[in-house]
Amino acid sequence: MSTTALPAKATALTGAELKHRSLLGDAARRFARNRLAMLGLAIVALLLLTAIFADLIAPFPYDEANVVQALQFPSSEHWLGTDEVGRDVFSRIIHGARISLLVGLSVQGIALLIGIPLGLAAGMLGGKVDWLVMRLVEVMTALPALLLALLLIAIFGGGLFNVILAIGLVAWLDACRLLRAQLLSLREQDFVLAARTIGASNRRIALRHLLPNALAPLIVAVTIGIPNAIFTEAGLSFLGLGVNDPIPSWGKMVGDALPYMRVYWYLGVFPTLVIALTMLGFTFVGDGLRDAFDMKATD
Repeated sequence: MSTTALPAKATALTGAELKHRSLLGDAARRFARNRLAMLGLAIVALLLLTAIFADLIAPFPYDEANVVQALQFPSSEHWLGTDEVGRDVFSRIIHGARISLLVGLSVQGIALLIGIPLGLAAGMLGGKVDWLVMRLVEVMTALPALLLALLLIAIFGGGLFNVILAIGLVAWLDACRLLRAQLLSLREQDFVLAARTIGASNRRIALRHLLPNALAPLIVAVTIGIPNAIFTEAGLSFLGLGVNDPIPSWGKMVGDALPYMRVYWYLGVFPTLVIALTMLGFTFVGDGLRDAFDMKATD
């Protein structure tokens, strides 16, 4: 067959270009063309920079109280007003970004440390191991995540570390189920059979062949799990069971604002808007990554 019969797009691709067209490169191009995903990425980047440089951005220390200036409406001095003890709301929201990112990333780290080994064991070994892991997942799924987190906090006590631990211990289910499903699909592929033929162990097959091929959906799951962890922490802090004073938490700020909301509306509105914006940003990024790694997508 002559090359003139091939489509122009196919003939335009040289061997070097075809070699560099990887899954990651195609996913990056699809992600960059998704406007909502790029908007979400900008929001997440802004949140990350705010958390890193919170000490430089915040005009006041987050725990500096001044009862003389308590419950002041937004002004040129206090851009978002002051709370019931005179702390600057804007400064506390800025430092709250650091707490939210710490919670979101730490919770996903714990979830992966639990979910990946269990998912690998269930997907690779099968049999009784798979049955035991899935029964554990079903039992954990039957319990509402927030109620289970409340139970763990009641046992461990409040505080930032215990909140992260409690949420992380109930957040591993998605990673485990997702990885198991991926391995059940991948372990019958030709490259796995070839690895078994040359005598590769189950551990080597899992770590060198299966896990790297299952990373794309895991990355998407982690990206979507971060805002869920942030929202759960906000809910626990709203109930007074999360982060303790004077550490700023957006959820606790909303909870503390309830007695004053009818008059001092700004105490609850601004932290709520920041929570919503953060959730929106991570959701856009997660949806964009999911579409970008979709193998059925076309350029």
